[in-house]
Amino acid sequence: MSLKLLSANHGAALAATLAARANRAGRGFCSGVYPITPSTECMEYLCLQEIEKGRVVKVESEHSAMAVCIGAASAGARTFTTTSSNGLAYMAENCIAAALLRLPVVMAVANRTLGPPWNIWADHGDSLLLRDQGLIQFYCADNQELFDTVLCAFRLAEDQAVMMPVMVCMEGFILSHTTAQIDVPEQAQVDEFLPLTAIPHRLGDTPHALGQVELPHQVEVHRHQHLAAMNGAVDVYAGIRDEFERVFDRRLPDAVVAYRAEDAETLIVSMGTIGATAERVVDRLREQGQKVGSLRVRLFRPLPMEAIRAWFAGKQRIAVVDRDVSLGFGGVLWGEVNALADPGTVVQSYLAGLGGGDVRPEHIENMLSDLLPRTSAGLPAMMEAA
Repeated sequence: MSLKLLSANHGAALAATLAARANRAGRGFCSGVYPITPSTECMEYLCLQEIEKGRVVKVESEHSAMAVCIGAASAGARTFTTTSSNGLAYMAENCIAAALLRLPVVMAVANRTLGPPWNIWADHGDSLLLRDQGLIQFYCADNQELFDTVLCAFRLAEDQAVMMPVMVCMEGFILSHTTAQIDVPEQAQVDEFLPLTAIPHRLGDTPHALGQVELPHQVEVHRHQHLAAMNGAVDVYAGIRDEFERVFDRRLPDAVVAYRAEDAETLIVSMGTIGATAERVVDRLREQGQKVGSLRVRLFRPLPMEAIRAWFAGKQRIAVVDRDVSLGFGGVLWGEVNALADPGTVVQSYLAGLGGGDVRPEHIENMLSDLLPRTSAGLPAMMEAA
């Protein structure tokens, strides 16, 4: 292990490089890349790396970047790409194709607001655009977690019981361009952690079709298989956490990260870096005698419903903070977890940090001040940045 000062963008690229080299005795590595702020530095860093058996392909669009990954994964290679915002939207057709073809592409997403109007700062709306399309989604809170999760994503995506793309999300500029110490393992450790990529339905010496036209009952069978694999990925991830700890001597965070939540009467639920801010608020309010806790949803797809339901049990009030908005509805995370609370629990939606606005401790305290007098949930509340 060695400590390196890296941005999350560079950390994601370095993790992908280590994973690429770990497949040198297999069918190698391939990455299709195209620049878009704020993910550009990830692909630039990847392009500078030496990979013994692999290639980084610079293409003319995000759509083509994922097409390269689809072709490489179909041939049995380990694959990676990165993008953001409207680039992800342009890539969406091929992201869906990769998911439905059950190809284990790993993608780092630097979350950025969709435009127009144009904005280059953080918002989860871009990655959440694909929440229903069969891709696993992680949301990270710091650089070390992002690095570790990219390594984990290759193991999870390529597990024979999973076989689907994995998105590892970091908030644009908040993480992508913030430099922090990352504990980087040795190549031998990564080799031990990551088995050689083995895609059972890859194209090879025996000709067969991939992505042919299907009849309705065939689609039903494949969607059932995909759904079962997606739901089972929660347990697969739990096993990977154990193996990660054995090899690297540190433990990956759980699918949902609880903080002082056991005896809490009020919960703050969030994703990404807002979770770290919420934990500071919890500490401050605990000193004042308020029974407040935090729950950070780290694995959003598949949604770990049973774990969330267990943490929600017995809570009186829950503030769900979304750095996104589903127009005409409210916060996406709120919509997903609202039904998991006990009957009578007040689960209020708060929208904050849209377009990259700061979400500071005082903003979360204002949400709780708004929540405590409520006897029922109201319309989503928009919290404006200071």
